[in-house]
Amino acid sequence: MHRAPTPLTPIMSKNTNASSLEKLLSVMDRLRSDSGCPWDREQTIESLTPFITEEAYEVVGAIEEGSAEDIKEELGDLLFQIVFVCRIMKEKGLFDIYSVMEGMAEKMIRRHPHVFGEAKAKTSKDVLNQWAKIKKLEGKEKSGYLSDVSEAYPALMRAHKIAKKAAKAGFDWKDIKGVMKKLNEELNEFKEALKEKNRRKTEEELGDVLFTLVNVGRFVEVNPEEALRKTIGKFVHRFHYVEKKLKENGKELVDASMGEMEKLWQEAKKKRRKTR
Repeated sequence: MHRAPTPLTPIMSKNTNASSLEKLLSVMDRLRSDSGCPWDREQTIESLTPFITEEAYEVVGAIEEGSAEDIKEELGDLLFQIVFVCRIMKEKGLFDIYSVMEGMAEKMIRRHPHVFGEAKAKTSKDVLNQWAKIKKLEGKEKSGYLSDVSEAYPALMRAHKIAKKAAKAGFDWKDIKGVMKKLNEELNEFKEALKEKNRRKTEEELGDVLFTLVNVGRFVEVNPEEALRKTIGKFVHRFHYVEKKLKENGKELVDASMGEMEKLWQEAKKKRRKTR
């Protein structure tokens, strides 16, 4: 005999006095319980890692789109992943979401003595310098000047952060001319590697070109991660335009010549300029 699911009224009732956070925690409790969801019960903090990354990027995407509703929804998805990790760590007897929030509140108070204490900080630069000093006193800096730039960052983002930090220590070009000269050197070395048909060297030289381009972006105050994200979005938009127009003409992508696709590509570029 089919059993009706246990009603969720205690969790979902609009008349409940529980806070929104407590309601969400109750949902998580239910999902992880013996009578909850098999998939949710199987998850570990390791298995959740890709979801956390995806949700964080979807928040960024929603912000770029500018829809308040989408931002709210994506923030909720990201928050759920945080709640999920905290629940798993609570089961291990390590910490819960309340200790996470308490710890963050204490950290922000400690690192903003110009707001919660007697210290002075007139500019953003003053704040960042003060933050770095407090972090050092807390013993949060890892061994090696660049070691606290997480290896988990996407490569372009990590390269940008590392280059900025190295520049703060004085390891930098004097101006954009120096970076552009270095870029030309790296491009020539990349071309030579291509001629040699040496895969290992080609990979190495391409990496050098990309890292130098990151520094070009830093000098002109363009975040390379954001620049590439926008270019990818532009490429996808134009490619979908080509695909749509081909279908209108009764063709699939695989049936079209490069000449036909290039013509539609240029058309997509012109249309985008007109809408700006």
